[in-house]
Amino acid sequence: MEERSKIHVGLDVHKDSISVATAEPDRAPGRLIGKVPHDVNKLLKVLAKVGTKEQLHLVYEAGPTGFGLQRALKAKGYLCEIIAPSQIPRRPGDRIKNDTRDSVQLAECSRAGQLSAVWIPDPDDEAIRDLSRAREDAVHGRMQARHQLKGFLLRHDVRYKGKTSWCGAYYRWLGTLNFGAGAAQTAFTEYWQAVTAADDRVDRLTKALQASITGWRFEPVVGALQALRGVAAITAIGLVAEIGDLGRFAHPRKLMGYLGLVPSERSSGERTSRGSITKTGNAHARRLLTEAAWNYRFKARIGRAAQVRQQELSEPIRRMGWTAQLRLTQRFAALNSRGLQANKACVAVARELAGFVWAIGMQAQREKGAAT
Repeated sequence: MEERSKIHVGLDVHKDSISVATAEPDRAPGRLIGKVPHDVNKLLKVLAKVGTKEQLHLVYEAGPTGFGLQRALKAKGYLCEIIAPSQIPRRPGDRIKNDTRDSVQLAECSRAGQLSAVWIPDPDDEAIRDLSRAREDAVHGRMQARHQLKGFLLRHDVRYKGKTSWCGAYYRWLGTLNFGAGAAQTAFTEYWQAVTAADDRVDRLTKALQASITGWRFEPVVGALQALRGVAAITAIGLVAEIGDLGRFAHPRKLMGYLGLVPSERSSGERTSRGSITKTGNAHARRLLTEAAWNYRFKARIGRAAQVRQQELSEPIRRMGWTAQLRLTQRFAALNSRGLQANKACVAVARELAGFVWAIGMQAQREKGAAT
């Protein structure tokens, strides 16, 4: 059935309820059908009254409820898309927002072809992404625990004489501290134990994440991305888990836009005005690329660790990794010489780095296809 003859159904999905609205193929305004509990069987009964499976095109916004509803509806034979909230048109004068209006707007915008669907990962891909984000949360928790311990030491004017914190020497120094038999010693011990527990949690999740990609369909892409400077195993896994199939981007600029690394723009007539990056799309992948981009402020070189990572890679991928390093180190140096603020220079380099991620990932997928 052609898309223009379908009945478009907007679902405003919450933890406990789903508001259902429809927009008929003609130009009539959308209308609310009803509000049901968040239960697939009850929702199916409502949809059956609206039309057949072949007649309906269902959409709802991406949110905290995940992909479970979409997968359940797809298993029942319905066409269902999850929409990127940042790409939904908003009327400047609209100051009223509720479940009814949201569901009706989704249905009407779907009928007009104004919505952008998000990529829905396979359950295996989502599992690795969940593990990657769990490790990321553990790293943030460890950072907070370390800050709390350092704050305690600062309040007691206890200062480390070495140059680097959180190394073996620093942990040995912590073991020599003594605040007496009072409450201060108890507080210090609790802070210290929180840090060591956080370290153990990060180590466990790191090992689990590295082991989880064995046999994964994107394992060759993870290995190939490690040809890039600043992209080791954990960063490569995180990037692939967040971005998914790079083949869905027809051009590297599409990937840059998806990651929110392109400048915003407000131009009219002869005036062109560009601002900060859009920051749309996947924030996790954008952060990983930005962190990797900081490594290009140093001169181009391939260290021992990078040589080990590249041993099993093909010559075209190693060559692209070295080309990326030469270009991006020069780019970072040129931006710095112009006096551009360091964070802006890093973001500009991260945007170009996304292009090399796309090129290397596509090459790895082509090599995998040729091998099979």
